[in-house]
Amino acid sequence: MGLLIFALNVTLDGCVDHTEGVADEETHAFFTRLMDEAGAMLWGRVTYELMEGHWPAVARGDVEASPATRDWARKLEAKPKHVVSSTRSRFPWAHSHHLVGELGAAVQALKDATPAGVLLGSGALATELDRLSLIDEYRFLVQPRIAGHGPTLYERGLSRTRRLSLVSASPLRCGAVAMHYRRAE
Repeated sequence: MGLLIFALNVTLDGCVDHTEGVADEETHAFFTRLMDEAGAMLWGRVTYELMEGHWPAVARGDVEASPATRDWARKLEAKPKHVVSSTRSRFPWAHSHHLVGELGAAVQALKDATPAGVLLGSGALATELDRLSLIDEYRFLVQPRIAGHGPTLYERGLSRTRRLSLVSASPLRCGAVAMHYRRAE
């Protein structure tokens, strides 16, 4: 059985707005390494639509991009992408799959079928999966910013505090810190 790893950019005040993160070569390399290690991606519909609206064009070379950004886009194009959605059933982007059925059972089946692990990159979906105790590890890139606005990490709340154990903390040159935690419970 593979792990479900929640990975996301977050500011010091918990904002997960994708425009608030540093998007430099080192940041893209960090997320590319995480994606390389995982067997599949898991997103909610909103995140999927945000990604499909940009990254396929970068992978094709239709958009000017740095080498690290293009590398990320090409690898993302080839990676299996699973999407949770109750409002959309067609996902035409290469290697995209609709995750259907009861959420907990469907995600557990995906974990069981993906020994290399599943990389979760949607904040709202993470809240639901954390409520179901399905997230095994957390990989946050904490940005050196205070956004002062939302959306925020876990803004829908959890029923109880989630205890984590620190695996590692590594500063990046841009001032962000890569935090790796594992569930302690």
